[in-house]
Amino acid sequence: MIYITGDTHGDFSRIAEFCFEYGTTTNDIMIILGDAGINYHLSEADQYLKEELAQLPLTLLIIHGNHEERPENIQTYLDKKWHGGMVYFEEEYPNLLFASDGEIYDLDGAKAIAIGGAYSVDKYYRLRQGLAWFESEQPDEYVKSFVESQLEQVNWRIDFVLSHTCPEKFIPFESFLPNIDDNAVDRSTEEWLDEIEKKLDYDRWFFGHFHTEKNMGQYSCLYENFEYLDDF
Repeated sequence: MIYITGDTHGDFSRIAEFCFEYGTTTNDIMIILGDAGINYHLSEADQYLKEELAQLPLTLLIIHGNHEERPENIQTYLDKKWHGGMVYFEEEYPNLLFASDGEIYDLDGAKAIAIGGAYSVDKYYRLRQGLAWFESEQPDEYVKSFVESQLEQVNWRIDFVLSHTCPEKFIPFESFLPNIDDNAVDRSTEEWLDEIEKKLDYDRWFFGHFHTEKNMGQYSCLYENFEYLDDF
């Protein structure tokens, strides 16, 4: 089975409960739509979390978020082919797989593209408090070009999009905190995804990032809920 959920920010208690309830194995896949929080501290704290997650009877496929470093920028990660696309992993934790932006994965016969990254609305708070912030949080021009070239190779036809943020037209503004100044938010990633969405022939678009649940048929924003890819 293939499952999808939203941001975890280092708290995998609901994932562990899900594994217990459904009797999962490492043959089952859980897609986390960014901000897993596994590569956030870049210290022993991350290692302790990964050691716990390595015990889960589940394979995690993790989309890049804006509260974690990209695994390609971390020396301990290797890359390999998995379900037709490239992923990053560490040998000690073989069930923790990190999607590479623009890679297209074959998931039970469905083609799914990973498009990670977003702007952090808490960027300046984190910098003032000495908390981690990552310059690579948003896709750069190289990543954007690679995503577009990958979609061109499949004639802009894909079954599922797995992203952290979403096209600007999908943003659930109603869920925003009242103290966020939207005029100060960099929407360049969402604007680019808008252009992607206009050209793309797709069945479903799944994203996280906004800490809310919203299902509008062709697209779903997920936070703590789970969806089953096999249902679509």
